[in-house]
Amino acid sequence: MCELLGMSANTPTDLCFSFTGLTRRGGETGPHKDGWGVAFYEGKGVRCFHDPEPSASSRIAELIQQHPIKSKTAICHIRQANVGDINLANTHPFVRELWGRYWVFAHNGQLKSFTRRVGMYEPVGDTDSEELFCDVMNQVRQSLPRDAMPKQLTDILVELADSYRQQGVFNCLLSNGDWLFSYCSTKMAYITRRAPFGPAHLSDAEVSIDFAAETTPNDVVSIIATEPLTDDESWTLYQPGDWKLWQLGEVVAEGNSR
Repeated sequence: MCELLGMSANTPTDLCFSFTGLTRRGGETGPHKDGWGVAFYEGKGVRCFHDPEPSASSRIAELIQQHPIKSKTAICHIRQANVGDINLANTHPFVRELWGRYWVFAHNGQLKSFTRRVGMYEPVGDTDSEELFCDVMNQVRQSLPRDAMPKQLTDILVELADSYRQQGVFNCLLSNGDWLFSYCSTKMAYITRRAPFGPAHLSDAEVSIDFAAETTPNDVVSIIATEPLTDDESWTLYQPGDWKLWQLGEVVAEGNSR
C-alpha cells in the first residue's frame, strides 16, 4: 500500500518537517519506494514535484526538505506499486482542471477491477488510482453546477467514496485549493496543532522541531497522514468510513458512512 500526507492551514506553512518524516518511509523505514509526489497550492496555482525514484534517496525530495515552500493546502504521496508500472506518469498526486481550478488527488489502496465511467477526463498512466480520480472528476462535473456549495460537493464525494470502498480499499485526499477532502477506508490519522505550540519528534528520523519557535499564536495547522508521523504527540485515528472536509486548518464538515 501507499502512504498519504495532507496539510490544511490558516496561514501559508511549510511542510518540511512532516515531509521529511514521510520520505524516510519511501525505501528506508518503509517499503514505499516506487515513486513519490507532492503538490503545494499557491493561490489558484499548484507547484508540483514528481519522481519515480524512492523518496528516501531522491535528490528532488532532498531539495523540498531543505526549501520551505509555504502553502495553506498541500497533498503528498509515496507509492508502493500494485497496479501500473513504476514511471513518472503513475506517480501521485494527479492534477486536473475543473471550473477554473486545479483539483489534486492522491489515493492509498487498490481496486483491481475498477473501470471508470465515460466522461471527458481520461487517465495518462495505467493505475487504478488515476482511473478513480478521472471517474470522480467526471461524476462531479456531470452532477453539479459550477457554483455548487460545499454540502453539495461533499454529498457526491462521500457517495462516490462509499461506492469505491465497496470494491476495494479507498483512502484518499482531494483538494481544489479552497478545501481538502479526506476519506478513510482502512487507515488514516490526523493532528491539529494550535497554540500553545510545543516540540515534536519524527518517528522515522532523528529530527525534532519546536513549533513554538516557528509559529504565531494565531496559527492553526492540521496534518493528515496514513500513519502518525511523530512519536511524542497525540494523533487522532480515523475510523473506517470517516470523512472530513478541511478548510484553513479546521474541520468544517465530517461524518461516517459505515
